[in-house]
Amino acid sequence: MRLQNVDLNLFVVFDAIYTERNLTRAAERLCITQPAVSNALSRLRTSLNDPLFIRTPKAMMPTPVAENMIGQVREALKLLSSSMHLGDSFDPLLAEHHFQLGMFDVTEETMLPSLLAALQVHAPRLSISSYPVSREEMLKEFVSGRLDLAIDAPIVTHPDLYHHPLITVPYVCLVRKDHPEVGDTLSLEQYLALSHVHVSSRRQGVGYVDAALNRLGKHRNIQVRTKHHQAAPKLVAETNLATTVPESLAKNTDLKVLKLPFEVEPIEWHLYWHRSADQDNANRWLREFITALMQGQG
Repeated sequence: MRLQNVDLNLFVVFDAIYTERNLTRAAERLCITQPAVSNALSRLRTSLNDPLFIRTPKAMMPTPVAENMIGQVREALKLLSSSMHLGDSFDPLLAEHHFQLGMFDVTEETMLPSLLAALQVHAPRLSISSYPVSREEMLKEFVSGRLDLAIDAPIVTHPDLYHHPLITVPYVCLVRKDHPEVGDTLSLEQYLALSHVHVSSRRQGVGYVDAALNRLGKHRNIQVRTKHHQAAPKLVAETNLATTVPESLAKNTDLKVLKLPFEVEPIEWHLYWHRSADQDNANRWLREFITALMQGQG
């Protein structure tokens, strides 16, 4: 098959069928008739020598060939769409645009309130969706068009993913203000004598803090593990437990904030985007806006 012999609009139909798993809904999505969708699918099947979708009682299910194609097809369509708008200006005050951001709970709590407040002033018609994206799924989410930007630690690497630093946040220790064993400073001996709340999405394993202690030949007593950063300060406020969190999360608590008595590498957040959106004016504007906002607060 030669590309010049194929109508590229067939791939737009292919993407719609893959998304909807139904010819009628795909037609509605594309604002064309259902026979036109069927005809386009038939032509693409002939060109690719594969049925692409198998009709079942519940849906049109993609074949392995279709599953292998969809990522690259969507990336190509996104690149074509972006290239058509390279010369378009982006006016944030007038633009009606929806952005999908990949953020975990800690970055949501740290960055999302100030971002939304600033957008209401500078880009009032923009809307945001935020949801967690695993590092293993980040590239797939970008390629599928379900993600515009992501904020994560700089450990996700792929040649199609671009990123730059946003902010660096040190860790601090939190205890309740009337804690009977802790004053205004914290020694290493006191820290190790406390029982701790550890926040991690994993059931087992250590984090940055424990890795730093291990390098000193020390070990802390983790009494509670939780996957949510919002839960840790609430547990500390009602007990004699301590928790060690990024400093940005301590600002909205009524807890005693203490400098750690040992060195821990601060957490670094980077902003990620896919290379196909690098020259997209809307995506570039939001990248620059988020970067300026976050670094201005640092």
